[in-house]
Amino acid sequence: MRIERLGALGDAPAVLRGVAAAARVAGLPPPAAVIGDWFSSRAVIAPSVSVVPVAPGAAFDVAQQASGPAGAVGGGWFGHLCYPDPGSDGAEPRIPVAAGGWSDCVLRQDADDVWWFESLSGTTLPTWLGHLQPAAPGPYQLTWTAPDRDRHRRGVLACLEAIAAGEVYQACVCTRFTGRIDGDPLDFFTDAVARTAPARAAYVAGEWGAVASLSPELFLYRAGTLVASSPIKGTLPRDADPAGLLTSVKDVAENIMIVDLVRNDLGRVAATGSVTVPELLAVRPAPGVWHLVSTVTAEVPERVPMGALLDATFPPASVTGTPKRRARQLLQHWEPHRRGIYCGTVGLASPVAGTELNVAIRTVEFGADGSAILGVGGGITADSDVDAEWDECLHKAASIVQLPALTPPGVQRV
Repeated sequence: MRIERLGALGDAPAVLRGVAAAARVAGLPPPAAVIGDWFSSRAVIAPSVSVVPVAPGAAFDVAQQASGPAGAVGGGWFGHLCYPDPGSDGAEPRIPVAAGGWSDCVLRQDADDVWWFESLSGTTLPTWLGHLQPAAPGPYQLTWTAPDRDRHRRGVLACLEAIAAGEVYQACVCTRFTGRIDGDPLDFFTDAVARTAPARAAYVAGEWGAVASLSPELFLYRAGTLVASSPIKGTLPRDADPAGLLTSVKDVAENIMIVDLVRNDLGRVAATGSVTVPELLAVRPAPGVWHLVSTVTAEVPERVPMGALLDATFPPASVTGTPKRRARQLLQHWEPHRRGIYCGTVGLASPVAGTELNVAIRTVEFGADGSAILGVGGGITADSDVDAEWDECLHKAASIVQLPALTPPGVQRV
């Protein structure tokens, strides 16, 4: 492995834009990135990676080798895996169900804001990156159409009936905003990251479109035999008293039910007796909201491939329901549209640093034609109020749909 100190290049969104500009000039595929709290770093950027469709079973299938120098990532497979189930309309996926690509090298910003060039094979910094300069955001316009409130209401009421009948105890009923972007999705992503500072932001793009994830939630962390998941359940708007989460019967019950589901999922592949809950019902801030967050850990033998771990745990527990299989079956009738990348996962699998994947919430799916989809939803329990659930969807989307667009001089925002 080769590691070079690059120094203080600037903040991650500006550096990512600079890398993207350099890749364009060189005629190369765009960069991919994870920004926020990933691999004990502030950002990891693949300078140029061809993100192409792959079989879902091949996503993040990277064998872990001996760990590298402390903190190093080196490179790896950047990609996404969509939520697998269709909606009631039976429509086909809008973007590849799974896509990704390999990068031998990365630019990494450590916790002290120092940038490093790292290469798994020992190659030097590409010449086309030799004069890298952080770049200002480019102009874009992103307009949104609100979800169908009545359709979402019917889905929530159907879920409450299923809970009363004993079919499920909890389920995450979702809807979506639809939109269109005039500009580069990467400019939207870097602008949104700079404004909202999400913990688990990630970006991948290809000829098929782009995924811009502004997620606060960790789906899976895997390094050596340690696996961790930090499900989020329980939400209040940011201007509310966060203590209300811990006094809310609905939010606490919802979180604990999902913690039990995560424990069950991990228990399918973990060493017997190794599943623990080191953190339960922590109140944490996220863009526009407060959340209840818990953490579940387990010891999973290194011989267990990533595909088997994902078979046991994907889709993430916090965006499905309990019992998981029945909830997924019912959600296909309650939700009119396929979720796509929403409620799937985006992340990076490194052979030396391990694998980290987010839960793709607060995530915009861009088609190659400029179309945009933003899924939103919430967990329904017996104590749920239909109108409050709609309000929760709006609170979760607010940090994105109310984000001011960046427009060139003389252009009026719509």
